[in-house]
Amino acid sequence: MSLELSGSHAGGILAAGVFSFSRLTWHWSIAAEVFSLNNLFVGLLMALTVHFEEAATAKERSKVAKIGAFCCGLSLCNQHTIVLYILCIIPWILFRLLKEKELSLGSLLKLSLCFGAGLLPYVYLPVSSYLNQARWTWGDQTTLLGFLTHFLREEYGTFSLAKSEIGSSMSEILLSQVTSMRTQLSFNIQALAVWANISLARKDRQNPSLVWLFTGMFCIYSLFFAWRANLDISKPLFMGVVERFWMQSNAVVAVLAGVGLAALVSESNRVLSTSGLQCLEWLSATLFIMYQIYSNFSICDQRTNYVIDKFAKNLLASMPHDAIILLRGDLPGNSLRYMHYCEGLRPDISLVDQEMMTYEWYLPKMAKHLPGVSFPGNRWNPVEGMLPSGMVTFNLYHFLEINKQKKTFVCIGIHEGDPTWKKNYSLWPWGSCDKLVPSEIVFNPEEWIKLTRNIYNWTEEYGRFDPSSWESVANEEMWQARMKTPFFIFNLAETANVPPNVKAQLYTHAYNKEAGGSERRRRDDASRGQRKRFEDTTWLAWKMGGRGHKVGSAGSLCKPPRAKKQILEPPRRTQRCCFYKILDFMHFDLQKGKIINVYCLKPLCLC
Repeated sequence: MSLELSGSHAGGILAAGVFSFSRLTWHWSIAAEVFSLNNLFVGLLMALTVHFEEAATAKERSKVAKIGAFCCGLSLCNQHTIVLYILCIIPWILFRLLKEKELSLGSLLKLSLCFGAGLLPYVYLPVSSYLNQARWTWGDQTTLLGFLTHFLREEYGTFSLAKSEIGSSMSEILLSQVTSMRTQLSFNIQALAVWANISLARKDRQNPSLVWLFTGMFCIYSLFFAWRANLDISKPLFMGVVERFWMQSNAVVAVLAGVGLAALVSESNRVLSTSGLQCLEWLSATLFIMYQIYSNFSICDQRTNYVIDKFAKNLLASMPHDAIILLRGDLPGNSLRYMHYCEGLRPDISLVDQEMMTYEWYLPKMAKHLPGVSFPGNRWNPVEGMLPSGMVTFNLYHFLEINKQKKTFVCIGIHEGDPTWKKNYSLWPWGSCDKLVPSEIVFNPEEWIKLTRNIYNWTEEYGRFDPSSWESVANEEMWQARMKTPFFIFNLAETANVPPNVKAQLYTHAYNKEAGGSERRRRDDASRGQRKRFEDTTWLAWKMGGRGHKVGSAGSLCKPPRAKKQILEPPRRTQRCCFYKILDFMHFDLQKGKIINVYCLKPLCLC
């Protein structure tokens, strides 16, 4: 596109190279996601727009317009965000045809038919939904209302990234986009894209209207997305979700940068009255691309990355025969479903999505594909009864009772909207998951420790992945799983109404569980030189929840005890398998959100 827009081969190669080898593009081109295909369609639509502008005859313009209309429809079958570019390109094409007096009712009808032909892949949805052979689906598209619900993503938030999230402000997202663009493409590329627009002041520039069109597409997309991206980008994982959509705008910036480079060289040649700067143009393009490859290869080289694969396999392997897993969240949901349905792992277990069970279409469509699970109704709802539509609702307690002969697990976490299970069930830690156990069963710490001590084979180093990646989430969950059982026993010791000697035994079991489970890791970490000195940590977690709050170094937390008698409380985790053992007194002010009156804290590192 930059080649056609500017007539410069170096500009075209620059645009293609810096975009293709940017971290975002590179990373998502090796992932099974919609973004790579969306990048292809963005490039295709922009290229067709340039070809249309350069077409010399009415016949050629008509041909390109029809191909473009088909590609517009086809691109909407992949990712909806491209509609913002389509809504810019279509009026521009129609205006150009009208200006050339080539727009008639017949040609408009032909273009509409071509656009509709591009949307034909959507026909598969109602056909597949009617046949109901797929073991997993995203909705019931057999009715027009069901199809529109799926098409508009009503269950997940139409024109939003999430249904009920409160995200960062529009200005914060725009600022983050500019910052990310500088990281992905470099400041020089941004400057060249700006220069492409500044140079339009010269009347002899090629295709000025296209440069303005592409710039307008970039601005409209960026503003609209920043308005509708309702995620808190201060959280690394949400930032990773949001930044994927910036590739669509980065593609336009890269094209404009190629035009800007050609314009800069052309202007320099004019000012210096020379034509010998072409070598410098090629050198600049080559250096930019080589820098992109050099900067991003080590980050994007994922040949040995099997983290999500190992995460899903560990979770599936840990489950007993014929178990029911109530899934929650993208990470366990997508990874376990892939392994179970696509690779055929653990065909004996049943995967049920907690969130989907609350949708009215899920069980009527999916129940027949879950023969090992009994459903006492058609839809999960905390309030049982019959809806006006005739649909019968059931709560989680009723579901567990009717499937009592099977072992039921939740991965990861349980739906907060239905607490009915609490009246007769308890959650016992099972690695990253939890097991729903009838309350009449007495918890035996010795047996449970033996059962869960070596539940996973996880060797990934703690904190080695980018916090915005799903690998980081999976790794964190696996490390957290090592601590769940001892903390469960801690909490049981503190809350259960048991004699002091039993309470002391529970504290001992909790300590010994983690100490024993950490022995091998301690040796492994020491041999690799990876053990961290716990005394230098600045993180403290407390039993009421949270993964760590910065409160200062261990030394600053120690004060002389107020009394000779030391009050021993259970260890409080800080980082990995490390604890502070409180030797005197601690008070956490929930309203002020800070720890006060902390006296002597003894650091213990069990790994």
